[in-house]
Amino acid sequence: MREWLKRNRLKKGFTQQEVADAAQIGRAYYTMIENGNRKPSVLVSKKIGEKLGFDWTIFFEDKRNEMKHKSTYSA
Repeated sequence: MREWLKRNRLKKGFTQQEVADAAQIGRAYYTMIENGNRKPSVLVSKKIGEKLGFDWTIFFEDKRNEMKHKSTYSA
């Protein structure tokens, strides 16, 4: 599960639907991304990162680096 992603979305005050709309994907697919069941494409990653204000490349980093970013995006 990408708790950091959910926390970031909630901190910004967006619903899953709003983020999905910004990324031009379905809400169900966004939910799978947020739950860690799917890895988004580069284009979708960029759109999610732009909407939520974080570096989109985190989706493609290894687990160690993702853990490091969790503290950065959870504040």
